Amino acid sequence: MTISKKPKLSTMMFFQYAIWGAWLPILFPFLQDYRKFSGEQIGTMFAVGAVGALLAPFVAGQIADRFFATQKFLGISHIIGAALVWNLADVETYSGFLWFSLAYSLVYAPTLPLSNSLALHHLKDRDTDFAKVRVWGTVGWIVVGIAVGQWLLLKHSPSGLSAEALKLAQNAGRADAFRLSAIIGLVMGVYCFFLPNTPPRKGKEAFATWEALKEILGNATLRHLFVVSLVVSCIHQFYFVHTAGFLSEFQAGIATSLNKVFGVGGGGLMTIGQMTEIAVLAIVPLFAKKYSRKTFLIVGLLAYALRMLLFSYVHVLPMPEIATLVLGVALHGLCFGCFIFVAFMIVDEETTADVRASAQSLYNLVVIGIGIIVGSYVATTLVQGWAADGEKFSYASESITQRLFSVPMWASLACLAYVIAFYPRHSSKADVD
Repeated sequence: MTISKKPKLSTMMFFQYAIWGAWLPILFPFLQDYRKFSGEQIGTMFAVGAVGALLAPFVAGQIADRFFATQKFLGISHIIGAALVWNLADVETYSGFLWFSLAYSLVYAPTLPLSNSLALHHLKDRDTDFAKVRVWGTVGWIVVGIAVGQWLLLKHSPSGLSAEALKLAQNAGRADAFRLSAIIGLVMGVYCFFLPNTPPRKGKEAFATWEALKEILGNATLRHLFVVSLVVSCIHQFYFVHTAGFLSEFQAGIATSLNKVFGVGGGGLMTIGQMTEIAVLAIVPLFAKKYSRKTFLIVGLLAYALRMLLFSYVHVLPMPEIATLVLGVALHGLCFGCFIFVAFMIVDEETTADVRASAQSLYNLVVIGIGIIVGSYVATTLVQGWAADGEKFSYASESITQRLFSVPMWASLACLAYVIAFYPRHSSKADVD
């Protein structure tokens, strides 16, 4: 790999995740508290937003693996996506937001696995190089998360308002996150045309997705990874649905110095998780060849369980509540770095070169598609209603938060037991190029 490619790929990752990070952490409180959509409607909204990931293996993966240069496909997708996400800031009706979300998911969701496959295509050593490139996606998420939080603090937090009026003003200001995402998306779309050329390849079969699926089903490592990843993606979505609103409930009572750094609204404070993610991604290459992939997955699952335990019992643990929550958010680095990130590497190394874009898209189907659809429904319609048990839902309620976050905690422990029992310790196959 030529030296000049790493900065280009790193910049691609920065933009790719800044687009998403601008609006995802604040979406649930924006829809619930400002647009006043019901929990069931929001669950449907998140589910519709994942439809693009369901189609990605059959459209984007096929195009990138067989017909069309990946960087050109990414460029066109991001330019169209920028126009769509801009409109989400102003759409007020449920049906309007639903249709725009569907259209946006169809063009944005496929770009996530394709940016991974493009980067991995041009990296000589995935164990050491991919983390160094992918970490810039995390930096992008942090930058926009803090930027949105600061914007809400400076432009949408006027003094002299009651707590309820201040909350309403900040929720209204969250609409600007979609506009910021659109601007970044337009820049990314143009930039993609200057990325290293990644042409399609001929494979054993014309339909690359079918070839990739056969490789996955015939590989014990990938079969177990996909099974446990489906549950983990639901847990992951649970975190993104509830954490910004959960943190916002406590931010009003914390030191203003912390708010001056991260802003308000919860999204900025959530970037602490991305900061620890940077540290984890920096460490992974040092241990990637020393420890098995299974060891990394176990560490990630332990972090998922511990984070949800801290959230569940934040009101009763012998620590300041905000310190407990910050620690829980900080565990995101281990959750993502040791499970999701390592899973990307496993999919790449366990599949042949001519179907890797499709294989990444199939994995994306599980974690960004099915996982988000199921996870959103469980986190809103099912678990939120059960946790409230007839009460008005509030993150300030000790009984509600214990019930709410105990569900993903036990699910994490179930995944941990599954991996320990069934996941192979060693790779199922040697790398094939």
